[in-house]
Amino acid sequence: MNNRALDGKVALVTGAGRGIGREIALRLAADGATVVVHYAHSQAGADETAARIVAAGGRAIVVQADIARRAEVAVMFATIDRDPGALDIVVNNSGVSGGGKLADLDDGDVEQIFGINMLGPLYIASEAAKRIRDGGRIINFSSTLAKYPLAGAGLYAAAKSAVQSFTESWARELGARNITVNTVIPGATSPGMMDSSPDYRAYFENASPFKRIGTAGEIANVVAFLASPAASWVSGAHIMANGAANI
Repeated sequence: MNNRALDGKVALVTGAGRGIGREIALRLAADGATVVVHYAHSQAGADETAARIVAAGGRAIVVQADIARRAEVAVMFATIDRDPGALDIVVNNSGVSGGGKLADLDDGDVEQIFGINMLGPLYIASEAAKRIRDGGRIINFSSTLAKYPLAGAGLYAAAKSAVQSFTESWARELGARNITVNTVIPGATSPGMMDSSPDYRAYFENASPFKRIGTAGEIANVVAFLASPAASWVSGAHIMANGAANI
């Protein structure tokens, strides 16, 4: 039997209790990786992801942290150090949407949106850089709203744009260790918030020539490629996965 692409690898996936994060965790496990399933608030969702991995014959470890809080991230990595140990793949998937009118700027929104979408990936990558094995992978997540920001989405778009700058800088910093750093930029997907927003779903469906939104599994396929040995010469890149949507 042929070895799977990620046999022997260890992957951390943040926000893996549902949606895109869950599909990424399942896909990396199917490709052979031991998966560290992170959650912030929904342990039940993370436990379900881990249970599905184990039921399919894989190995999963569940960890918790509010990634916007650096101290919690440090504690989480100390837990990972004990089991399963050194990482090979880090997927900065966690994110939160939100915002509003500029004139109604809310300090709570600023703290949450920048904390989870910008500072969280920074704290995760900082801890990972101390531990990740040579030849590893860091995969960040941005959004098509960074390129096509909608009215009222300025905070979210700015945070996601910052992540792309992180990617380019980290790729140059870590490349000497053969560590690649890339960004996945998904458009609207399901499962996700589009499932409860039929008007927005129709809006994004019509923006793509495919006349649909993407699936979480399709985004996981992109991540699986970037995590694999086949992507060894792809670094500092921003991979748009939005079905050619123009918004």
